[in-house]
Amino acid sequence: MAILPIVTYPADILEKKCEPVKRFDRQLIQLLNDMYDTMIDADGVGLAAPQVGIAKQIAVVDAGDEHGRIELINPRIMEARGEQIGPEGCLSFPGLFAEVKRANYVKVRAQDRRGRPFTLKATGFLARALQHEIDHLNGILFTSKVIRYYDLEELEG
Repeated sequence: MAILPIVTYPADILEKKCEPVKRFDRQLIQLLNDMYDTMIDADGVGLAAPQVGIAKQIAVVDAGDEHGRIELINPRIMEARGEQIGPEGCLSFPGLFAEVKRANYVKVRAQDRRGRPFTLKATGFLARALQHEIDHLNGILFTSKVIRYYDLEELEG
């Protein structure tokens, strides 16, 4: 287990479109494991590779539901519908929380750690988390989608 340093804004890598993964090897598996450990250590729900300084289309998500640990390599949102507005934070923006509008349902196509394609359908909080991480892989930050920012009293109250 290795805890990786998390890149924080305004690092340039956070706003760059990431390159697709072409090699599915032990190095990728180690990176996925380290990213997951880093996310858990930071008390996060998701982590994208650019947040640990790697401009590749790799993300991990664990929304604490029946899906458990989700690894997304070269993910694409194939379908999105509905609307939800809810709170988001980001490990690359420590202490910043805001209301963000997202689709309430997404269908995502991605590859697993061995390169096998899979499809995942999600609603609610998991859909929000998937969209947030996939945005990271396209250089899109949640701050560009903010409806309003929270102050600490609102979050603690």
